[in-house]
Amino acid sequence: MTVRYNPFQLEDVPATLRAFQDSVARLLSEPSARPWTPPVDIYETENDLVLKADVPELNLKDVDIRVENGTLTIKGERKFEQKPNQAYHRIERSYGSFARSFVLPDSSDPERIRAEYKAGVLTVTIPKKDTAKPRTVKIDVVES
Repeated sequence: MTVRYNPFQLEDVPATLRAFQDSVARLLSEPSARPWTPPVDIYETENDLVLKADVPELNLKDVDIRVENGTLTIKGERKFEQKPNQAYHRIERSYGSFARSFVLPDSSDPERIRAEYKAGVLTVTIPKKDTAKPRTVKIDVVES
């Protein structure tokens, strides 16, 4: 039989130390106490910049996507809902509000941005301006 040493369970621990341990445990066990930032991938295609954010179990009514002064901002909230008769043993996933901001390049066309949410992934597609798209120009060489 293995006995683990836990100084907080000794009877002679001062009350102030016990109170401190209780507050730390409470702080760490509250889901909203841990900030979360959804991971984001950004890649470029010939015609678009694409931003993909992992936001599982996010309610679309809790998402706000806007462009202001050349900055794309995604704000949202994943709410923690504890139901009656649920006794959690561990809470590792993060909950609460988040905000991510990205400076858009001058080559982007903010008027045509579109977003899609599927299988827990928010995909924001930022089209490039036509002048920014790569093009090939044939140049004739003349002999002199």
